[in-house]
Order: sequence, then C-alpha cells, then structure tokens
Amino acid sequence: MPTYSYACTSCDNAFDIVQSMSEDSLTECPKCQGRLRKLFNNVGVMFKGAGFYRTDSRSDKDSNSSSTASPPSTSTPSAPTTSAAPAAPAAAPSSPSTSAS
Repeated sequence: MPTYSYACTSCDNAFDIVQSMSEDSLTECPKCQGRLRKLFNNVGVMFKGAGFYRTDSRSDKDSNSSSTASPPSTSTPSAPTTSAAPAAPAAAPSSPSTSAS
C-alpha cells in the first residue's frame, strides 16, 4: 500500500499516512480540522537492465562507428594529383594603340 503525504493549509501540519489506492483522499486535518492538501514528491525510479539506454535499441549497422571502423592505414599519403590537361597559354596583353596625329 502506498504512503501519501498531506499538509494542512491552516496550521501547516504535515504528515504521512498509508492508504490503499481505492480509499478517498483525506480532506480534514486531524489537529485543527482545517483543509488538507496532498503533497507530491519526486518519485525515485531506477531503470535497470537492457533497453533503457539510447544505444540499446540500435541495430549493428547504426551502432557506434568507432567500434566497427577499420584501423587507420599505415601507408604514407600520396602526393596530390594534378590535372593531365595542359594549361591554356596566357593571353598576350593588348597594347594601347597610339594614334599619330
């Protein structure tokens, strides 16, 4: 059976009580007959086992690539390749025409 926490809105009396889930909530403070409110606390949840982590549901194809990647190559890098087509000759600058007067 769950334990519920209550606090009185009039006298600030706070207490815990064990109630079944089918019982009605308490509405009257046992000390001053004031109005009670139910307190909600953080729930301590612990997920154990497979299937709770983001990586648990992934297929082998989608898994971390660092574990399935091939080892780095030990060969030396080759020189950059150049284009086999010859470069076009540079156009000759045109000289300004001089007019004879």
